[in-house]
Amino acid sequence: MRTPPKRFEILVVPEHVVGHDGTFRPEDAIRSALVEATGEWGASGYPRYAGQGVVADVDPATRTVEAVLVDGAELDYGLTVRVVDAPLG
Repeated sequence: MRTPPKRFEILVVPEHVVGHDGTFRPEDAIRSALVEATGEWGASGYPRYAGQGVVADVDPATRTVEAVLVDGAELDYGLTVRVVDAPLG
């Protein structure tokens, strides 16, 4: 098994701006967080990432968020999250 990436950027995006094919513009995100691998595995069975108020279990192969908390709460209806490469630097 490949080593999961050390970090990602999680974007919280209103569902109405996500296209039917799943595309979106990163500038449409209402919140972003740089999350780093914690070394733990979530209840979902995927690596856990945390940072800037966001805790997420991410499938690194598909970049699917299997579980997420933002500031300790689940997402409100109408919001979704997307995973993108963390900025370099």
